[in-house]
Amino acid sequence: MTSSFEQAYSIDSPTGATLSVRHQPAVGPARGILLLSHGLAEHSARYAAFARSMAAAGLAVYAHDHRGHGETVAADAPLGRFATSDGRRKVLADVMAVRAHALEAHPGLPVILFGHSMGGLIAWNSVISNPAAFDAVAVWNSNFQAGAAGRAAQAILAVEKAMKGSDVPSGILPRLTFEAWGKAVPDRRTLFDWLSHDPAVVDAYIADPLCGFDASVSLWQDLFGLIYRGGNSSNWSGIDRNLPIHLVGGTEDPATNGGKAVDRMAQDLRKAGFRDVTLALISGFRHETLNEIGAAQPIEAFRSWVDRVLAHPRRQER
Repeated sequence: MTSSFEQAYSIDSPTGATLSVRHQPAVGPARGILLLSHGLAEHSARYAAFARSMAAAGLAVYAHDHRGHGETVAADAPLGRFATSDGRRKVLADVMAVRAHALEAHPGLPVILFGHSMGGLIAWNSVISNPAAFDAVAVWNSNFQAGAAGRAAQAILAVEKAMKGSDVPSGILPRLTFEAWGKAVPDRRTLFDWLSHDPAVVDAYIADPLCGFDASVSLWQDLFGLIYRGGNSSNWSGIDRNLPIHLVGGTEDPATNGGKAVDRMAQDLRKAGFRDVTLALISGFRHETLNEIGAAQPIEAFRSWVDRVLAHPRRQER
């Protein structure tokens, strides 16, 4: 197995995908496992600095490219598509395959699941599907509050599917999301300035051939499935109310309505009886908290949260 996050290797998932996986070994004895779940139209290699930081905190870090992203390969999942069918189930099953892979190397260690944006949707839905599999979950910059606009988008996707099929790029959803978010940034330099204030981060994203691509109609439909399932409290009944949950949003992130969607998720979780919900709404931050100017502060706060979680690990299935 490679010992450098920069070098990917492959594992086979029961879904039929060959997952591109990256691993950063813990510095010193590993005291926990951190699984990283990346966002839409990006890939796991972009998390190298964060992985090294968490490894220095004693975590064995694993990240994989989701179906239709990065270097993961699956016959039914070219770039921009989870799967021909049943994509939502398959992308969640892939997370469990990486979890099993990590635990084989580190048996008995607590498992913390971290997801950014789309990765946060996947992370929380993984907890819903496998409530005893994770000791804690962090959901950063994710929006589970699609509301009426989301229903309208689903109707648009249904029309697109009927007219041209589900496995071609949506012509409308990128304009309602990435493009609209880009235009929401005042004095923007590029349409991707909504990601970060750091121009080097934005330029690297634009130059990366594995970033910024148009998602297929089916992928957008799968994403809305994750949003509505994850945001519906009736689906949370099997989750331990003592599960530590770490939520982060930015007040200048148009993808989460300036962090309001993250705040609403925290309120809903607490209303549903979850006792250990940590919320940080970071003033002036845009969408990619890990890649923002000043990211060291929320990363250090996350590390402190991890220390607390690992000081009193929950006894979950291994």
